[in-house]
Amino acid sequence: MARAQAAGVPARAGTILGITRSIANPGYRQLAMMEPWLRLMVPTLLFVFLTSLIAGAVLQGIDSRNETLNDAITEIDLVAALATSEIGQKLAASAAGDDEVSLPALARAVLERTIPAQAVTDGRLVAVADATGRVSAARPAAAVGAKLADILGGAQPLTTFADRAGVLRIQLASGEAALATVRNLPGGGQVAVIQPENRALAGWRAGLTGQTTLLAACAFVLVALALAYFMQAGRARAADEVCEKVRERVDAALDRGRCGLWDWDIARGRLYWSDSMYDILGYRRHDEFMSFGEMNRLVHPDDADLYAMADMVASNRASAIDHEFRILNADGQWVWIKARAQLIDDEGGDGPHLVGIAVDITEQRRLAERTATADMRLREAVETISEAFVLWDANNRLVTCNSKFQRLHGLAPESVVPGMAYDELMSLGTLPPVRTELMGQAKPGHARETGARTFEAQLADGRWLQINERRTRDGGYVSVGTDITALKNHEEKLMESERRLIATVADLKRSRQKLESQARQLADLAERYLEQKAEAESANRAKAEFLANMSHELRTPLNAIIGFSEVMESGIFGELGNEKYHEYCRDIRQSGKYLLDVISDILDMSRIEAGRIRLACESLAVDTVMREAARAVTRDAELKGLALAVETLPETAISADPRAVEQILGHILRNAVKFTPEGGRVTLRARVSGPNIHLYVEDTGIGIPAEALKKLGRPFEQVETEFARSYKGSGLGLAIARSLAELHGGALRIRSSVGNGTVVMVSLPAEIQSRQAA
Repeated sequence: MARAQAAGVPARAGTILGITRSIANPGYRQLAMMEPWLRLMVPTLLFVFLTSLIAGAVLQGIDSRNETLNDAITEIDLVAALATSEIGQKLAASAAGDDEVSLPALARAVLERTIPAQAVTDGRLVAVADATGRVSAARPAAAVGAKLADILGGAQPLTTFADRAGVLRIQLASGEAALATVRNLPGGGQVAVIQPENRALAGWRAGLTGQTTLLAACAFVLVALALAYFMQAGRARAADEVCEKVRERVDAALDRGRCGLWDWDIARGRLYWSDSMYDILGYRRHDEFMSFGEMNRLVHPDDADLYAMADMVASNRASAIDHEFRILNADGQWVWIKARAQLIDDEGGDGPHLVGIAVDITEQRRLAERTATADMRLREAVETISEAFVLWDANNRLVTCNSKFQRLHGLAPESVVPGMAYDELMSLGTLPPVRTELMGQAKPGHARETGARTFEAQLADGRWLQINERRTRDGGYVSVGTDITALKNHEEKLMESERRLIATVADLKRSRQKLESQARQLADLAERYLEQKAEAESANRAKAEFLANMSHELRTPLNAIIGFSEVMESGIFGELGNEKYHEYCRDIRQSGKYLLDVISDILDMSRIEAGRIRLACESLAVDTVMREAARAVTRDAELKGLALAVETLPETAISADPRAVEQILGHILRNAVKFTPEGGRVTLRARVSGPNIHLYVEDTGIGIPAEALKKLGRPFEQVETEFARSYKGSGLGLAIARSLAELHGGALRIRSSVGNGTVVMVSLPAEIQSRQAA
């Protein structure tokens, strides 16, 4: 059976398809772990945002109200100053001249000509009072004749202090709050400007109403978004539960029906078996895939030739396989398997796959063999009996007959074909002449009557025949013509023999019905398998699109962070002013690059698992590859005081993808430098091994415990636990290196000892000319 590799194998997905590792997908796993926090964070953030929005609107409204009041006070002050100045000048000019003008006439003229119309809007009153305090002129004129003190109220200080009081907020005699100011005129008169506070704030209230409406609409939208988020999250959880239930039911159906799913990767020469297939054969799974040779050794050599089958599929001479063969189980016994598969050529270029279902038909084969044996024995028994025998089905078509029936009716053996109609068969022969008919039955050759009948006939040669016709359970007829000339005394024995024959036919019918029922069940299972396969492929495409989108969304801000931190660190636009800022910029840049590398590793790992990596192999010089890989880690090695040695292999080339080889050696060398203490040594050397080139990375680092070697090479697996980690890393380096090496047709092996260091061997195919030279 398949052998586990020394350094561990990738984790097998717990699904019926087995190949897609959607459960092991790190992005999906992290999202599932973060989902409870997201459900808590989203409403919290929405509440904080909405609260901040309301608080900002309230503060803005208060500031706007104060600003509106200040503007009104300024305007009132200006109007009062303007009216006082104009009236004072007019009074002074009148006093200096010969003609005297009364204060009311002068005030009315000044208010109508000098005070603009905009100055007396929004309920504002400009009034001029004489020395007695009575309003002699006003704009609007409704206040003329009233006492100024009655308008302003008795408790206000404006009429007393006048100019020194400025603009004050007072309570009018009517009880209404207002802004007012009073200015003294030469000769004892006063100018008063009054504006109700609510009229001054009318524009502010209109703006506040619009802002409140906008804020309410924004809050409604945010609440609707929150509700939509929770509905979508609930739907996603329900969909996951449904998928899990469907998977469990399909697995249970496969186990119950002794069926197995299998996927034959023809290009790579490996097969995948589902767990139910291992259960059928009694084996234990040691690896995710089974090699072509291992499978071929288990198949009986007389039943199937997998090499010929693979060649036939690869050459497009067949697009489907429906084959029965024997396979050796764990107990050393041969188990009959019926395999049905369809050729599928993935659009991604992964090569042709034979995907199908395998069913344990051992019991069916045994039953079929017993049925065939019983059928053969029945035919032999029918042929050897001394009676003429014929069996008709429900449609009056021939099922079987013996040679005595043929001789009785004068039929040639080659003219008797099963399935012929009764009338057609009888027209080819001659009916035996009947001399005497007993029991009042119809003569042979006439139309068949429904039900059973028994009659005796005397032939022309003097023999007597007893002809028995019986309807079978399926609606057919069985007819037996017995020579009873010497055997009339044995009639009871003949009837008993007929009953046994009918029982045998009934057993055959039940066996056939059972086989038909099993065939229908297999068809239903195959149809459900195709539906589940389509759903899995859709989920895989959604995962690939999600990873691509997330990679772009994460890389874009990281590139900006790294770029701006480099600009700040270099001081292109001026010094930052403190050395700590340079240190912080350096930390930001290094952290951003580290996070970008981790995201790139995760994306590479997901592309490898999805089979979307395309290798562009070319001839690469081994010494050039090794030197470039060592140059990439030279600075890190020098900073730690490590000795980095390279033992090249001149005039030797490998056939590989340059970028993939750079990733393989880069991940391994960075791990060696990271886990080797100061003063240690890291060596990169190469050796020729048959058709492959082995690249070795040796270090004198801390080493790896034997129990940890089994899990290294799996995605996100590390020697240290998350609670006691002294080295950074995502745990994807060795997994990516191993996967890329295997995609080249090579392998990756690890040997290590705690305290003595580690040796990592990468096997890659040599370039064709180098192989021939070797």
